[in-house]
Amino acid sequence: MNTGYFEYAAPANEPVLSYAPGSPERIALKQQLAAFKEQEADIPMYIGGKEVRTGNTADLRPPHEIKHKLGHFHMGDASHIKAAITAALAAREKWAAMDWEQRAGIFLRAAELLATKYRFHINAATMLGQSKNAFQAEIDSACELIDFLRYNVHFLSEIYRQQPVCAPGIHNRVEYRPLEGFVLAVTPFNFSAIAGNLPTSAAMCGNVVVWKPANTQVFAAHVFMKVLIEAGLPDGVINLVYASGPLIGDICFADPRFAGIHFTGSTGVFQTMWKTIGENIHKYKTYPRIVGETGGKDFVLIHQSANVDITVTALARGAFEYQGQKCSAASRAYIPNNLAGDIKSKLV
Repeated sequence: MNTGYFEYAAPANEPVLSYAPGSPERIALKQQLAAFKEQEADIPMYIGGKEVRTGNTADLRPPHEIKHKLGHFHMGDASHIKAAITAALAAREKWAAMDWEQRAGIFLRAAELLATKYRFHINAATMLGQSKNAFQAEIDSACELIDFLRYNVHFLSEIYRQQPVCAPGIHNRVEYRPLEGFVLAVTPFNFSAIAGNLPTSAAMCGNVVVWKPANTQVFAAHVFMKVLIEAGLPDGVINLVYASGPLIGDICFADPRFAGIHFTGSTGVFQTMWKTIGENIHKYKTYPRIVGETGGKDFVLIHQSANVDITVTALARGAFEYQGQKCSAASRAYIPNNLAGDIKSKLV
């Protein structure tokens, strides 16, 4: 590994487009929405770089328009999960040996493709598959996912630059290597950005991944996988499979080569995962890394000088945009006495 010459500066946040009436982005997004609705998508799994169709399909329908069929995706069984593990491990040695800046370049290309060629594809897929409006899709599936990819490269370069102190006459050096096995990424329905971040952040560090998205996020996950392939991601580094969560867990958590889990979802599911991994700890070749996020209680702290109307709008949007179905939704408010009455009446 060469850590002496490459440094990626902190990027600027991806600009949020307005989608105002008559704007070019509004026209392009409406065209892409229409294009997706005009044809039924046939969405495969991606295992070892190959498109896998099983014939056991599940329908994709917009939650806000369930009579319309967007297409279908091919469900996998135990054999496909095991094949994904095998494909990941087959790609591991070559991927781990690749210079990290070469790996980084793939994800930077993916970010650029999302910002340009595929911006309206990923937003339209998120709007149709997950019932987001244009603004919620733009800040999620376009901007935040682009920022994840670019900032992760920046922070990875910072990690690789960190080296131990050297005493006189002694040179200490640390080389960072990926985990010895495969990483399982289990991603949620509500943020396409998180769904894209969990497998790619692990892969960026040289790991190989089995990615299981939520069934209700498959449409956008499929679009993002195609972006990664176009950006140059080698076969088998990320393997996208559609199967039931318990089946994925039973197979992956029982495999001695299981090396880590990257998860976003419910507290109960994550606790079950942690418990199962602990019970199987004697089986593993290494100690698995367990990383998960299960939401929280986000608060709004309101100053006594705040504008009441702006505050009411901010509280309503913060709590109820996207029906509050996100871990960043405002669920508590601390309101000063001098404003509490007005804010409560206007909010109601």
